[in-house]
Amino acid sequence: MDQGSQDRNLPASERKLEKARDDGQVGRSQDLGHLAVLGTGAVAVLVLTPILFDHLKYSMGQQLSFDAATVQRTGSMLQRLGDASVIGVAACVAFAAIIITAAILAAVASGGWVNSLKPLMPDLSRLNPLSGLANMFTKKKLLDTLKMLLITGVLFAIAAWFLSTGFQSMAALLRQPSESAIVHMAQWITSGVGLLLLVVLLAAMVDVPLQSFLHKDQMKMSYQEVKEENKESDGNPELKGKMRQKQRELAQRSSVNAVPKADFVVMNPTHFAVAIRYDEKTMRAPRVVSKGADLLAMRIRDVAKQHAVPVLQSPMLARALYANAELDQDIPSALYTAVAQVLAYVYRLRAALRGEGSMPQEVPQPQVPPELDPQSKTLKAASA
Repeated sequence: MDQGSQDRNLPASERKLEKARDDGQVGRSQDLGHLAVLGTGAVAVLVLTPILFDHLKYSMGQQLSFDAATVQRTGSMLQRLGDASVIGVAACVAFAAIIITAAILAAVASGGWVNSLKPLMPDLSRLNPLSGLANMFTKKKLLDTLKMLLITGVLFAIAAWFLSTGFQSMAALLRQPSESAIVHMAQWITSGVGLLLLVVLLAAMVDVPLQSFLHKDQMKMSYQEVKEENKESDGNPELKGKMRQKQRELAQRSSVNAVPKADFVVMNPTHFAVAIRYDEKTMRAPRVVSKGADLLAMRIRDVAKQHAVPVLQSPMLARALYANAELDQDIPSALYTAVAQVLAYVYRLRAALRGEGSMPQEVPQPQVPPELDPQSKTLKAASA
């Protein structure tokens, strides 16, 4: 196996973290969830217990009130039982809804909201005892085990101290009136729960950043993984080049429909054809509306002749425009003068055909900068 795939010491990329989140893999703190459930449950009990006791007291008073008419109507007993059951079920549902809401909010706070059903899908690989055994000895499991042992030890120490300091006072409650004893007992239990929640709070404050660190450490990548990911994101250069070439060919074929709107077509007799259009009111410079090579060049020529668009032979200009000008883009500034000479000839030709002037005698042969002519550059390189 490739050694680089084993040395995962590079930070995880954003793409890998997002992919892991899509798969439902995020760093969540169980201690924060425990704190939310225990803390919210304790507060709910303290707040809801007096209200529930009042309802139960009122309900019990109604249930245990009997007279002759009630004894004769035995069906009313079932109604009373149903009313009492509704109160009990409503209290349980309210308590469960509060706890579930707290658990969900704690999970979202530690790992964010994840829209993924993949963790719920059956995965037979989880039943593999060998992989399960290997997962027991990971860095994350080791730290979680040490953390739980530490928390358990701290809780046992605090519980022992709390019970030892409160044992005498609790024993003395036997000599107190029942109402006073219950109040003291409730205060003592509340203090114990408060200490428990304080320990869980401290554990959660440590566990939240710890789980984030462990998750990022688990997502670390090797050099080979980073290289493959960059290749996937950037795409294969050869494939992208072929796709761009195919797109250009499709665009050039579709651009034949724009030839009838062109002012003229310039050709390198059989190899290249470029259609130019210029509207001084809407365009800053002449623009290429169609271009092609070989068979496509012949098609452009035929369409131009069918629509009475002048076709001129200028090999250097045709090669330069084909190589340096893009479809639906202005021509390069270095070719302004050459294209202007051809446009002037075309305007005189159209005026003569309308009977507004004499017919131009010579077809212009515009000069093109050698650096823009692919054939000139090839000959220069060959001679060098």
